[in-house]
Amino acid sequence: MAHSLSAKKRVRQNLKGRIRNRARKEAIKMQVKNFAAALTSGDFAKAETELRQVTRHLDKVAAKGTIHKNAASRKRSRLARRLNAARVAVPVAAKPTRASRAKATKAASKA
Repeated sequence: MAHSLSAKKRVRQNLKGRIRNRARKEAIKMQVKNFAAALTSGDFAKAETELRQVTRHLDKVAAKGTIHKNAASRKRSRLARRLNAARVAVPVAAKPTRASRAKATKAASKA
């Protein structure tokens, strides 16, 4: 237990800071969950806007010193990689190659 006035004040300041930091971290977690939900639903436009919001929030929290700037950067990078990987995983109507066209015409001529 703190005895001096300055030590008591430090305890009060630490409590306020801890509450503030926890709130900031919880907000980041909620935004990451929203991003993940948009990503799993396949809504890439919404996922991209969520990623932008998470990125902005991570940078602000890192600037305040709640999390380290490298930790924020690492989380940003991993989220962006998840979005890019999900985009690649969804097959886009690909342009047929010469081999696939030849195979299709060969199959059509046999039928």
